[in-house]
Amino acid sequence: MFRFLSKSNNTIRKLSSKSFHPTLYASSSPHHCKSKISTIHPQIASPISSNAFDPSGSSSKPSDSRYPTGSPNGSPFFRALDRNSSFSGPQMAVNRFFSSGYLLNCKNLRNGKGNRRGFLRVGSFVGESRAFSSEPDRESMEYDVVIVGAGPSGLSAAIRLKQMCRAKDVDFSVCVVEKGAEVGAHILSGNVFEPRALDELLPEWKQEEAPINVPVSSDKFWLLTKDRAFSLPSPFDNKGNYIISLSQLVRWLGGKAEELGVEIYPGFAASEILYDANHKVIGIGTNDMGIAKDGSKKENFQRGVELRGRVTLLAEGCRGSLSEKVLRDYNLREKAQAQHQTYALGIKEVWEIDEGKHKTGTVLHTLGWPLDHKTYGGSFLYHMNDRQVSIGLVVALNYHNPFLNPYEEFQKLKHHPAIKPLLEGGTVLQYGARTLNEGGFQSIPYPVFPGGAIIGCSAGFLNVPKIKGTHTAMKSGMLAAEAAFDVLHEGSSMEKYWDGLRNSWIWEELHKARNYRPAFEYGLVPGLALSALEHYVLKGRSPLTLKHGKPDHEATDVAQLHSPIQYPKPDGIVSFDVPTSLYRSNTNHDHDQPSHLHLRDPQIPERVNLPDFAGPESRYCPARVYEYVPDEKGELRLQINAQNCLHCKACDIKDPKQNIEWTVPEGGGGPGYSAM
Repeated sequence: MFRFLSKSNNTIRKLSSKSFHPTLYASSSPHHCKSKISTIHPQIASPISSNAFDPSGSSSKPSDSRYPTGSPNGSPFFRALDRNSSFSGPQMAVNRFFSSGYLLNCKNLRNGKGNRRGFLRVGSFVGESRAFSSEPDRESMEYDVVIVGAGPSGLSAAIRLKQMCRAKDVDFSVCVVEKGAEVGAHILSGNVFEPRALDELLPEWKQEEAPINVPVSSDKFWLLTKDRAFSLPSPFDNKGNYIISLSQLVRWLGGKAEELGVEIYPGFAASEILYDANHKVIGIGTNDMGIAKDGSKKENFQRGVELRGRVTLLAEGCRGSLSEKVLRDYNLREKAQAQHQTYALGIKEVWEIDEGKHKTGTVLHTLGWPLDHKTYGGSFLYHMNDRQVSIGLVVALNYHNPFLNPYEEFQKLKHHPAIKPLLEGGTVLQYGARTLNEGGFQSIPYPVFPGGAIIGCSAGFLNVPKIKGTHTAMKSGMLAAEAAFDVLHEGSSMEKYWDGLRNSWIWEELHKARNYRPAFEYGLVPGLALSALEHYVLKGRSPLTLKHGKPDHEATDVAQLHSPIQYPKPDGIVSFDVPTSLYRSNTNHDHDQPSHLHLRDPQIPERVNLPDFAGPESRYCPARVYEYVPDEKGELRLQINAQNCLHCKACDIKDPKQNIEWTVPEGGGGPGYSAM
């Protein structure tokens, strides 16, 4: 794997605390007038203190060598994939060096032959290694297939393509670009894994030491009130499933892809779609690197590159920025007569707990408290191996109360008397957050566009009642790969992907599960009743298909309809403040770059969001990116701390006026997950 990871995933090189900048999560405002803010609106979060890494003010990292950090902020991050690397294929001919999104020329490429487009070609190892020149003009690289996103669907597509190449004795070049500093760095999921798709893709995964080794041993389902937990019949059938770290699994898949000849480029952020004269997608462009906040070019400036493909597959995950653009440009939801997508925000921690409390393979899901009966969501707690547990809260983003704070609701959850004793005495290893699709069958868009397709969670194949989407994402990638291969080999159409989806077990599974999520539009109790009817009586054969309610951003009520929520202060034992949690996420961006969070109208926060909705962006963001701070006149102004961003996309979804546009920052920025 990458240089910072050992083959076992258990011994991971520790990054020196010298690499961190204590101001990384600090508010850049000189005004820290908490009383002023609370007087105007007590629910508007106060600015993060400058001692953001550690409540004590220390910037030293807690000692735990098993979890890597992300790339060091403000310094080059080099990773070499060489003949001895377990993440490079056995036929790797050259080293490839990545530095925060740059693919640099090196002495190994001296004998490469340049072509007219300015990149170097080196001896083939199924595909061809390529390197860009450092000239200021934008370079171009050509592949048969370009895949955006090294997650479950993207890597499954890449592997399936190369498998078919070997079976048919042809050679199509496949490139995967990933905005995270490492493969898996931006991957977060629960995750109780259903191996159905993996069984089809790599049947020998058990013998090949996939990081899937904790079978589910028990499956519990609770309804929580503030002080009690009521056991309910579990609607989940997790027999044969496994508790995993999805970030570790995709690293393993990345290794399998490279063994087959797939070229994987982490640290590259795809920022634009490339079109030909007929508005057909012909690839993607990565963003320029080395741009200062003021828009000037820094000494390390390098132009982005064009990655051109005969087929482009978008596998960016939930609410992918390029995928959303393509959905709009080609009216793909309208083409499939699909409803809008609905979303939830998942917040997760990985803990190490006392051995006497740990029960490997135990799965627990809950509904109810701490959320009110009108807010859909629930929690999960999974016992992994090595005394580790994953705990998280999922909150549907169509909640009404603008004062609701998902991060603080998660902190409350951990104080429930049925949960707190398990965590006491333990240690938090990692923290993270990510949005997920909940629209299901009703929200599946037409996934094919001229020149490519949308796969995985970018399209939205999560099975809500199962709380699983990895297996469907992987299968969608495999189906898209098969269609892409036929396009390249036989001159057919990507429409085969759409046909394949509708004839696959994905379609059957999501159709049966289609009414569970919209049933909760009527509240918790009606939702439970309708879900029980669907699950135990109708078994997915209902003659009706329920519709979703308003889009998530329209569901937010004005502040005057609700009372502010007073959340308890964190105790530092099982609950924590945002800076402490951010520290555990390893999130990291170069400070001196333009914000990747754009306001379509800079005046809306102060004119609309603050007076009408009490500044909800200061609460729905689980990383305190958005703060209202007083200016020199004492008036509140929205400040965006983009360096805190976890890439969860909640702001792009929940902003009441859809005024925030999430775009990609420089490649290599963002969280550095290893156990999520």
